Amino acid sequence: MFGNLIAVVIWGAIIALAALAWAKGGKAERLAALAVVIGSVGVSAIHLLLPPAIQPVVLLIDDAALAVVFLLLAMRFVSAWLGVAMLLQAVQFSLHAYYLVAEKAHDNLYKMVNNINTIGVLACILLGTILAWRRKARSAK
Repeated sequence: MFGNLIAVVIWGAIIALAALAWAKGGKAERLAALAVVIGSVGVSAIHLLLPPAIQPVVLLIDDAALAVVFLLLAMRFVSAWLGVAMLLQAVQFSLHAYYLVAEKAHDNLYKMVNNINTIGVLACILLGTILAWRRKARSAK
């Protein structure tokens, strides 16, 4: 029961953050939020559509793609929040890789680290959006 509640709360945060980033953020924040939304939709599709046997490999690919997007954004926009988001996404990739190589089932530790890491990435994008919003407000004066 709580797993579903946590998923709903995180999905709500993703959608709200994407809307905020799109409305108040700059190009980097918008692209990062879009990447998270696309990656999250991909994860949901993986869980719904693919057989459990190949899900870990495809989840690893999804996390690798998102990490590469954050790397490219960090290189393009040279922002500390993007660097932290990239490192957190690398942790996410490592988490999936560890569980794949160890052939471990996704236990409560996996779920906890996965959720905390996702919240960390969202917090980075939120910070970037707030900074961009403040920068725009200052330049408008």
